Parts: sequence; C-alpha cells; structure tokens
Amino acid sequence: MNVTTNLSEFGRREIAMASELLNQLANRNTTELFDAYFTHEGTNLFFNKRSGYVFLNDENYNVGMINPDNGMLDLYITTAYTGTEGFINELMSEFDDLHPEDQKQLLELKGELTK
Repeated sequence: MNVTTNLSEFGRREIAMASELLNQLANRNTTELFDAYFTHEGTNLFFNKRSGYVFLNDENYNVGMINPDNGMLDLYITTAYTGTEGFINELMSEFDDLHPEDQKQLLELKGELTK
C-alpha cells in the first residue's frame, strides 16, 4: 500500500514533516480556507510513500498540508472533475487551463473565503 498511518514506516524526514504539521495545527497557524473546510473530526496523519507527502486527513477526506508559499497549514485540494491537485493559489494560477467544472469548484472555494 502506498499510503500509511504506521509511524514505523515514516523516516526521519517524514517524522519532521509530521511534527511541523502537528505544531501548525496546535498553534492554529492555519489558513482561512483550511479553517472553513477541515472538520478536525476523525483526523489522521498519513504518509504517501509514492509522493513523499505527509498530510492530515479528516472524516470528510479533506487534506491539510503545509503550504510552502506561506508556511501555514492549508487545504490541499483535489479538483472533482480532473483530479488536479494543489493549494488554492497554485490552482488559481492554472485557472484558465482547468475544466469548467473544476473552475466552478475553485470559485466556490474562493467564495467561502469571503463569507
């Protein structure tokens, strides 16, 4: 299996990344988008051995990762139609190239920030 929650399968790098995620969560160093969507219910820590990503996941399958652009815990998005992945700022920079259904999803997410 490529994704694990078993800490014995995390290396030093991944343990450090997990520590940073948990520190950001504990200190509420989170983006508005993360706060709007991440429920904290059923939260687990994961390591994807294929991609190298370490991330949090809630009961609704929302993903939280450290956004390298701001160092904050942020919502990592997978678009519903094409499965394009990234943080909102990355996906918005590709907006014109995305499928209309994915564009709609991003606009709805952006709308959540202004409520």
